[in-house]
Amino acid sequence: MALHFTEAEFDLRKATVVQQLEAKGLDGILLFRQESQYYLTGYDTFGYVFFQCIYLGADGRTFLLTRSADQRQAAMTSTVKDIRIWRDAPDSMPANDLKAILTEYGLQGKRLGAEFDAYGLTHRNGKHLERCLAGFCELVDQSFLVSKIRVIKSEAEITYVREAAALADDAWDSAKALIGSGVDEGHILAAMQGAIFEGGGDYPANDFIIGSGSKALLCRYSTGRGIIGKHDQLTLEWAGNFRHYHAAMMRTSVIGKVPGEQKRMHSIAVEALEATVAALQPGNPVGNAFAAHAKVFDENGMGEHRLNACGYSLGSTYAPNWMDWPMLYEGNRTIAQPGMVFFCHMILLNSELELAMCPGHTILVTEKGPELLSRSSLDLLVAD
Repeated sequence: MALHFTEAEFDLRKATVVQQLEAKGLDGILLFRQESQYYLTGYDTFGYVFFQCIYLGADGRTFLLTRSADQRQAAMTSTVKDIRIWRDAPDSMPANDLKAILTEYGLQGKRLGAEFDAYGLTHRNGKHLERCLAGFCELVDQSFLVSKIRVIKSEAEITYVREAAALADDAWDSAKALIGSGVDEGHILAAMQGAIFEGGGDYPANDFIIGSGSKALLCRYSTGRGIIGKHDQLTLEWAGNFRHYHAAMMRTSVIGKVPGEQKRMHSIAVEALEATVAALQPGNPVGNAFAAHAKVFDENGMGEHRLNACGYSLGSTYAPNWMDWPMLYEGNRTIAQPGMVFFCHMILLNSELELAMCPGHTILVTEKGPELLSRSSLDLLVAD
């Protein structure tokens, strides 16, 4: 079996979820989020783009319903023993197969949680699910039950996060060696992802962001790569990924002479990043981190150039993105606790001057306070 944690750790995770089920008066939960399935059983696949479900009962019983293409994947990567298959056909409705198994498990008339907020449970599949189980059992939205448990990382998980952070630094080292006038952005991306693969890492849960010129102001990847100009800027956002655990970083570099306003933006952004990280003390609402970031930017006249969020939790996530719950935005009352991992990004985008400045890195909340996981300097990289 290709398990990345001990069975004892998986048992402890499931026991924690079972405690929550009992506290909420639930007889079980239908897990559609791939992150939940990986966290609780080790099941590792991108087959969640189709209908698949892991059931975890308050009595600890589990089964997986998936497609035949994932049968061996589940047997090799997960602790699930009861693996059921729904057949591909023009009239397939796997919710009916799920109902049959739930009947077999004696769950008619029971109260079940369900992860409705899941990429694999499309609106169409969700409607089929609700229609099929109407009158059979009560479904209760518990989309974040497991996510709120996953947010606190175990020591074994933190080991993987540290590996991911080291890979992110390796990727940045590879990029720094290439950034300069006349360089193809594709060469930089290839070097960064190559460094992660060579270090034993995995594909990230979403595309690396890269953009020079005016595209340095974009916060998403867009197709079509450019050549760095003689007087230019380059924004990069990427993540090291190890066993699906992410550690993200972000930087804007300048090629040629640095505009005075961009130099000022860098100084303010670094100050804001330091204030944001300092606010992520255990026991503090994570919204305090956003408030600290906004205060620095607003007091320095940068309020119109900042975003409405300045980071988010990281963990073991799958495509289409590596962002996890919770996000750092105004008024978020989620309490920072030891074992939480956050990516803090300071994104300044001056559309009028077409200038960007976006430093960011990943931190771990510990009992003593936030710990920076990156070894890389926040100094502004200026290349020829």
